[in-house]
Amino acid sequence: MITINNLSLQFGGSKLFDDVNLKFVPGNCYGVIGANGAGKSTFLKILSGEIDYTTGEISIPSKVRMSVLKQDHFLYDDYQVMETVIMGNKRLYEIMKEKDALYAKEDFTDEDGVKASELEGEFAEMNGWDAETEVSQILQGLGLGSEMHFMYMRDLIGGDKVKVMLAQALFGKPGIILLDEPTNNLDIESVRWLEDFLLEFEGLVIVVSHDRHFLNTVCTHIVDIDYKKIKMYVGNYDFWYESSQLMQQLMRDQNRKREDKIKDLQNFIQRFSANKSKSKQATSRRKLLDKLSVEEMPASSRRYPFVKFTPDREVGNEILTVENLSKTIDGVEILKNISFRVNKDDKIAFIGENENAQTTLFKILVGELEPDTGTIKWGQTITQSYFPKDNSSFFDECNLNLVDWMRQFSEDQSESFLRGFLGRMLFSGDDALKPAKVLSGGERVRCMLSRMMLSGSNVLVLDQPTNHLDLESITALNNGLMDFKEIVLFSSHDHQFIQTIANRIIELTEDGMIDRAMTYDEYLERKRG
Repeated sequence: MITINNLSLQFGGSKLFDDVNLKFVPGNCYGVIGANGAGKSTFLKILSGEIDYTTGEISIPSKVRMSVLKQDHFLYDDYQVMETVIMGNKRLYEIMKEKDALYAKEDFTDEDGVKASELEGEFAEMNGWDAETEVSQILQGLGLGSEMHFMYMRDLIGGDKVKVMLAQALFGKPGIILLDEPTNNLDIESVRWLEDFLLEFEGLVIVVSHDRHFLNTVCTHIVDIDYKKIKMYVGNYDFWYESSQLMQQLMRDQNRKREDKIKDLQNFIQRFSANKSKSKQATSRRKLLDKLSVEEMPASSRRYPFVKFTPDREVGNEILTVENLSKTIDGVEILKNISFRVNKDDKIAFIGENENAQTTLFKILVGELEPDTGTIKWGQTITQSYFPKDNSSFFDECNLNLVDWMRQFSEDQSESFLRGFLGRMLFSGDDALKPAKVLSGGERVRCMLSRMMLSGSNVLVLDQPTNHLDLESITALNNGLMDFKEIVLFSSHDHQFIQTIANRIIELTEDGMIDRAMTYDEYLERKRG
């Protein structure tokens, strides 16, 4: 259990949050949500003891072991994968090292024997003999085969390192697990395994995530950081979202009724204040009016960008035909005999274990790469706009401010139009004059989406567009693509994003592809069956 009383955190004279009173109990999973900069990761760092808080008290039982998903993926480069995971249970790892050092001594004494016996007892109590088996099960559940378990961390690619760090956080049955964005860089099967693991976990889990489907699946409670407060709600993310939207509407309705009441009073006073027979009543109502004020809505830190794609023209009957497409890169066959035809109203999600296959296919479709064999044919009515997974070439060497950056892609070159457009994408005031090359990952994505909106294209090709976005921006993009009436070809790790947008799934496999006209959930159910 974690008990928090009157917690506050202050940075440079301003409070990030204050008067926080919460209780976290075992058996529950708490999803922490809030806008970028609200303090989600900071809150987890306070709980783990990584940073200090300003006032208040946090109570955690001393015997309960807390495990934290570490973000430094290079910290363990000199260790093997198996050893790195076991290090998640610090005391167990220390015992193993002490044992090894004792048994390696040439002059093993009776005193060493007593010490070794004590260590062996503690080792057995901590289930040490099954440690490697447990590590192996977790790693394989996350998609890392046994051939990788004794590799050095420095030899792993970035995505696999992330999985090892997650395995470290889950290992050894901790009492409390703190996870900051655990689904980042995980494939679909790994996310599903993690969901099952957390659903069966008997301890306490606190997780920060932008993955709505993940939050809906594993969370029993939502911890919302907003208005510089932290509040807890029972239920998963969808329940919280619907409830919060309803509450906001009720507050707006209440304020609207109050405004109407004020207008009625003002009209009455204006009409009757000069009438002697009504003057006493008017005075009474003026006093009531003086006491009545319209309560302003709380200034939420949540901001939703305006995402709407409007095509200049509809697609014709001929959209896109791909026949026998193959591509080999660095001796590895990435695409093998890919053939499909895009029809009207298609919104196709491209999935598969090898993300490079999706990226390679998209680059070929938009003309950035040439296939080794096969053909692609776009219809004459088609205009396409491409959202690349790596957008660095648009920003890294760019010396333009945001207004001038947007001007490159806009027919309307006026300052007022460009600033207005940027404002709707959450770049208001001086933010519109920031140099493009200093933008954060999420800001860059919003700029790339703006570029696509300005294009007027009737085919949108998007490679992992939800990367770097907060929940609010993901929701806005999700709704924008659902409302788009033309063609969408996309890839994503976000389950709910795929489920709510796609009406067709194409899985790129080592042997070719699987093509099904169905929703994502239907496709997964069919694969399981």
